[in-house]
Amino acid sequence: MLALEVIDDPAAAVVALEPVRSRLLAELAEPASAATLATRLGIARQKVNYHLRALEAHHLVRVAEKRKWGGLTERRMVATAASYIVSPGAMGAVAADPDRKSDRLSASYLIALAARIVREVQQLLGRAEKTDKRLPTLSLDTVIRFRSAEDRAAFSNDFTQAVMQLAARYHDASAAGGREHRLVAVAYPLPYKSNRKEPV
Repeated sequence: MLALEVIDDPAAAVVALEPVRSRLLAELAEPASAATLATRLGIARQKVNYHLRALEAHHLVRVAEKRKWGGLTERRMVATAASYIVSPGAMGAVAADPDRKSDRLSASYLIALAARIVREVQQLLGRAEKTDKRLPTLSLDTVIRFRSAEDRAAFSNDFTQAVMQLAARYHDASAAGGREHRLVAVAYPLPYKSNRKEPV
């Protein structure tokens, strides 16, 4: 089972996003039969089988085990991944694209950047898996609580200067055999965890 699968086929996305099928994917983190799933979800086994066939046709679930019970064969199914994300590429020409956003300080531009990351990394990961190579990536995730808007602005300036200096130090446009890497840094307020009001 993959840790994460990116769905870039529009038809597979439609299948995975259907509420009952989405619930089945969550239930199938461990192998289970249609009868077991029917009991858990409180729906008829025939309906479960119908949804499982749709998921299987789009390679979102697979047979984990077959068991013989008298003259019948019970199939225990399992999800192909622990979690899924729908690639913006599934939206085709209307997918979010940072090249179409002029306001680089807007929230929509940040979302478009995130969409491009999903799209590009998914493509690179597919190639890496075909060649049995590890995809070199770097991820940094931290939380900073600023005392004031002034401190936030000062940090943004300092951070930008530091990144630009590092980029200038390590970037070599003429390096033979070198490979360009994309560096994206974003910051946004964390969602509220309670009804307590905090300044934006």
